[in-house]
Amino acid sequence: MNQRFLSSNDLMQALGLMHRPTFRGNYLNPALAGDWIERTQPDSPRSPTQRYRLTPKGRQWLQQQTG
Repeated sequence: MNQRFLSSNDLMQALGLMHRPTFRGNYLNPALAGDWIERTQPDSPRSPTQRYRLTPKGRQWLQQQTG
């Protein structure tokens, strides 16, 4: 995800999750609220073409983890 835009389905697959409400409540919404990821279309959160990308905060954390 470092240099890509991913859909919510792509994110769910990457995490090995299948239950959308659990994914949104436990992963997607907290990551958005914590400024780890951001929407590519912030004015249209329900858009079928909505994608997500890492914020600078998320990229910095990822770089620290992969060293």
